[in-house]
Amino acid sequence: MENVSQEDKLESIKAFQSTIRKSENALVNMTQNCNNTTLLQKRLQAFYIGLALLDKQWNQKAHSYTKEDITEARLVLIGLFPSLESMYAKAKEGSPQKTLLERRMKAFHLAVHAMDDLAF
Repeated sequence: MENVSQEDKLESIKAFQSTIRKSENALVNMTQNCNNTTLLQKRLQAFYIGLALLDKQWNQKAHSYTKEDITEARLVLIGLFPSLESMYAKAKEGSPQKTLLERRMKAFHLAVHAMDDLAF
């Protein structure tokens, strides 16, 4: 993986943690309302794996995910890029939403690169 600044590493970890927190809260609300949660559960698993692989890449922390888990998570994260890019294009310049999307996209790209380095 390319050289990543300490600031980008920290922002990427925080972006994943924020995304996981929001997704976990959404999952609780959807479960209470008896909504179908399959897609959200799949995405949440991909977020966990992405965060774990960044931690492995940057902090040498172990993870217990299989190659199949990583491959599936990679596809899920890549599948999110078009919608993130669309939301980014619509976000107002300088807005907190645009900043959040920038950081999230960078974090997801770095996680995909980490997955490529470790699994393929």
